[in-house]
Amino acid sequence: MTILASLSPRSLSAPESGIVELVNYARGRDGLIPLWVGEGDLPTPDFISKAAQESLSAGETFYTWQRGIPALREALSRYYQRHFAKTLSPDNFYVTGSGMQAIKLAIEAVTSPGDDMVFLTPAWPNFAASAELSGVRPIAVPLSFEDGKWQLDIGKIEAAITEKTRALFVNTPSNPTGWTATHDDLKAILALARKHGLWIIADEIYGLYSYTGDRAPSFLDVMEEDERILFVNSFSKNWSMTGWRAGWIVAPAAIGQVLENLIQYSTSGVAQFIQAGAVVALDQGDAFVAENVAKAARSRDLLCDALIATNRVQTLKPDGAIYAFLKIDGVTDARRTALDIVDKTGVGLAPGTAFGEGGSLFMRACFLRDPKQIAIAAERLAGYIAAL
Repeated sequence: MTILASLSPRSLSAPESGIVELVNYARGRDGLIPLWVGEGDLPTPDFISKAAQESLSAGETFYTWQRGIPALREALSRYYQRHFAKTLSPDNFYVTGSGMQAIKLAIEAVTSPGDDMVFLTPAWPNFAASAELSGVRPIAVPLSFEDGKWQLDIGKIEAAITEKTRALFVNTPSNPTGWTATHDDLKAILALARKHGLWIIADEIYGLYSYTGDRAPSFLDVMEEDERILFVNSFSKNWSMTGWRAGWIVAPAAIGQVLENLIQYSTSGVAQFIQAGAVVALDQGDAFVAENVAKAARSRDLLCDALIATNRVQTLKPDGAIYAFLKIDGVTDARRTALDIVDKTGVGLAPGTAFGEGGSLFMRACFLRDPKQIAIAAERLAGYIAAL
C-alpha cells in the first residue's frame, strides 16, 4: 500500500479547489489583474494593524479566552446594535480562526455523519466540501437563472428535505451569484426550518455589500429569540483582513459551551493580538467599510456595463456581494476558457465549474478593486469576447 493510499477515504475525497487551480496557474504574472478570489486590493488599514501591533508589543501572546476576548465580543454586540438594530449579549458571540472555521464548526455543531445538509447553488465550493469532510451529505438546490437574474424557488428547497436533513445552509448575499434574499424569502426559509425542525446556518458575510439599501435583509430581521440559527461571518471582506484569519459565530447562548468545546479542540482560540485588531475594526471601521462598498458599487457598474454592452454576456448587476457571475455566449467549458482568458488577457477569473450545480457555464469576477483597474479589465475582457 502506498503512503497516499493509506490515508483516510474522507481526506482523500477532499476536492482540489477550482479557484485555487487558476490562481496557482497564473499567480505572479506581469500585468495580471486578479479578479479570481474574493478579496479587495487594499491592505488592512493602519488603524487596525496598529492596534494588533500594540497588543503584540505589550506581550499579549499567551493563551486567551476560547470564546474570544471580552472586549471583542462586546464590540460585536455594539456592531450588531448599530447595523441590525439588534440587542445581542456578548454571550451570543464566539470568535473563530476565520469565517471558514466558523462554517466548519457550525456544520459540526448541528449535524452528524450520515446526515444531509441542503444548500443553494451555485455556491462557494467550501460549503459542500466542509460538509463532506464532516461525513455529511450536501444536497444542492439550484437557484434558477432567468433573463440574467438568479431566483429562489422555495418549493425546490422543501422537495429536497428528507428525514435525514438536519440543516439548511443559506448564503445571502450570495457568493458567487450576488443573489440576495428578500425578507419574504427569509421568512419562507425560516418557516420551512421550523416546520421540519431544522437548523439554519446563515452565511451573511456580504450583508453590508448591498446596492439596494444600507444592508441586505437578514434572518435577524425575521427571527424570534433563540431560533435554531447559527450565523457565520468573517472580518475578511469588510475590513480588508483576509490574511488575518478571524471570524465569528452568532448563536443562542444556550449552546455556548458546545461551541467553546469545538473551538478548544480545533484551534484552542484566536491569538489575542489579532483579536485586538478586530476590536478596532468593529468600533472604528464603519467609514472604511462604507468606502469599500462605494468602491465596489462603482466597479460593479463599470464591469457589468462594459460586458453587457458586448451583447454576448448574460448577467445583471448583482444586488449584493462583490462578484459578477458571467455567462458568455458560446462558452461550453468555463475552466478551459478561464485558462485561455488569463493567458490572452492577463485577467484572472474563477471558473464556474468550481461553484457546483448550475454554475458550470459561468465565470466569476470579483470587482472589489480600484475602478480604474476594473475598467482596464473590462476592456480586455470585452476585446476577448468580441474575438470569440
